Amino acid sequence: MKTKIIKATWGMEGMPLAEQFKKIAEAGYAGVESPLPSDEETAQFKELLARYNLDYVAMVFTGGEDHAASFEQQVERAVQFQPLLINSHSAQDSMPYNEQLKFFSRAIEIERQAGIQVGHETHRGRAMFTPWATAQLLDELPELKLTADFSHWCCVCESLLHDQEANLRRAFERTIHIHARVGYAEGPQVPHPGAPEYARELEAHVGWWQEIVNQRKAKGYDITTITPEFGPPGYLHTLPFTNQPVADLWEVCLWMTNHLNAKLQA
Repeated sequence: MKTKIIKATWGMEGMPLAEQFKKIAEAGYAGVESPLPSDEETAQFKELLARYNLDYVAMVFTGGEDHAASFEQQVERAVQFQPLLINSHSAQDSMPYNEQLKFFSRAIEIERQAGIQVGHETHRGRAMFTPWATAQLLDELPELKLTADFSHWCCVCESLLHDQEANLRRAFERTIHIHARVGYAEGPQVPHPGAPEYARELEAHVGWWQEIVNQRKAKGYDITTITPEFGPPGYLHTLPFTNQPVADLWEVCLWMTNHLNAKLQA
């Protein structure tokens, strides 16, 4: 089993695309995770992936009046980039359960036709915003797969999920991609994962990620992809009045990457 650490381009938007890829490659990341590029940037995006030998995790975001149709359109476009996998922000938390089932059933068909695995992210505002809602969908749809971002669940549940062990186990079993951001009871992102006051939160998240890696290894998978997906303000804490970030986002992601390399046993 090998872990591939992927760098999200979130927070790098002010930098030219070529500079983003160069910086990511020089830092030793195995790939990039980002939304699909614009039509104008598509050729350059493909060329940069090839130039730096970077894998790609494509991000799609369902929306509009027909979430399934928007999912299908984006997946069809993502295929041309030959991504390792697709990470999807899927459906809505307010969508009635029967509509969620209809959406995810169709999403599984689209995934099968595309021939690329899709992880549906455990994200606030989306169908999988709680452990119990996610578990219900997983139980009903055996082919459904996850991108695990448990920082959102910590925020929604206002806890380190001490009473969600069974639902966490369901999530571990179906995770194909990890977003390694550390959340806490009052938010989806600690100011810095290396801060000693958040040692308990860091330990809990690393333990969850290790269990995912263990299960994938036991099932015979060759790789597990992990993105240390810390975000810019307003995920990243800022000082009042000045809005000055309390930490450097690039360094936060790099710290998390180094910690994963040191602590995770693949």
